[in-house]
Amino acid sequence: QVQLVESGGGLVQAGGSLRLSCAASGRTFSSYAMGWFRQAPGKEREFVAAISWRGGSTVYADSVKGRFTISRDNAKNTVYLQMNSLKPEDTAVYYCAAARCSGYGCLPWRGYEYDYWGQGTQVTVSS
Repeated sequence: QVQLVESGGGLVQAGGSLRLSCAASGRTFSSYAMGWFRQAPGKEREFVAAISWRGGSTVYADSVKGRFTISRDNAKNTVYLQMNSLKPEDTAVYYCAAARCSGYGCLPWRGYEYDYWGQGTQVTVSS
């Protein structure tokens, strides 16, 4: 069982930056690929970014490529999402998720591929 707790959300002006963190419980954090998803009001949940079990591989949604960076620190059981050049359309609840898969080629981007989810943290970008 893995429990995930996100933090770091808030209100920021367009063009600003935020860094989200997701702290995971359990001793097998390094066995999981990790991802970030978001859901805006009235919209479906969408994939943002994923990182492989040891951090050697990453993948991003086209909408955030070049602006967001996902990283992880397995010693701290934490995954991060650095968000720069934020836009109003980035406003959403952001969720981190863990997928039971190892290997550099494991970069799940579909929600059903993930086994555990956090409660989410609100990010609001004002124009």
